[in-house]
Amino acid sequence: MTRQILAIAIAAVLSTSCAGVKVPQKSPTPPPPNASMWIEPADLEQRDLFYGPWGADNAPDPNGVYKLVEIKHTGVNVGMTVRDEKDREWSVKQAYPGGLQPEGPVEVTLSRLLSAVGYHQAPVYFLPAFKLKDDWGTHVEVGGRFRLKNKDLEDKDIWDWADSPFVGTKPYQGLIVLLRMFNSTDLKPSNNTLYERKGDKVELWYAHRDIGAALGDSQQISPAKNDIDAFEKEPFILGVENGFVKFAYQGWYKNLSNGRITPDEAKWAGDLLSRLSDKQWNDAFRAGGFESAVAARFIAKLRAKIAETVSLSAHADEVRR
Repeated sequence: MTRQILAIAIAAVLSTSCAGVKVPQKSPTPPPPNASMWIEPADLEQRDLFYGPWGADNAPDPNGVYKLVEIKHTGVNVGMTVRDEKDREWSVKQAYPGGLQPEGPVEVTLSRLLSAVGYHQAPVYFLPAFKLKDDWGTHVEVGGRFRLKNKDLEDKDIWDWADSPFVGTKPYQGLIVLLRMFNSTDLKPSNNTLYERKGDKVELWYAHRDIGAALGDSQQISPAKNDIDAFEKEPFILGVENGFVKFAYQGWYKNLSNGRITPDEAKWAGDLLSRLSDKQWNDAFRAGGFESAVAARFIAKLRAKIAETVSLSAHADEVRR
């Protein structure tokens, strides 16, 4: 099969699964009082972006030995479920064979950025390698994203972009802006998780997770991810059309933003990220195991995108006047 025919075949499969993403519709009923997807980050400037919202106590031990529970059998990423010496269970997403475009570093870093600005995230961490005990003994495995199965955070269901009770709200619109900013390409509803958070009261968290297919480009066929060169080359915003932001995004989930995001909503999301300090930016990428030179290039590009959202809002103000 030639490369061109293969690309056409892949496109046909993807269009069947992705082209039918519905346009989000505002819900006639408000969300339950205990439900949220975002909480105002009043202490944003003090937040720890290396260990994240779940802290060092919930982090995996880089020197521990992990017992194999099960090899992952679904999805496109290599992975497994393991249990640590504290009897905690972890879902591990490893790099592709050969180390091509690993998603784990991206997922952890973007989770840190989203949680910092108020979006709910599960406890995720990155280890470059770990010791695994299985039927063949104890040996060193390629690391990746470690997601903790936390007894206080129960995965209840998935939620759909099209009929979320938060459609049209600033947090919903802002999340889409941020995902566009990150060039996140795997926005299928199954990556939207409804969590039950147990504590002094039971809360329902609308979270977007598994965000490793990002920080590359947004082309429809085999988009690059964890690729600084591709990320730097792709533009972010093309302008304003009929009062809505026109994004350069090329992927399958255009219905989430086409004709739906105003300049003010884009600026709202950009303003949140703009409050991060240099240390917080660096800690977020250090949490994902990025080399400092590569991290610096990603951070510079993201800050340039933030500046674009501010410019858009200023342009909209001029038009209104």
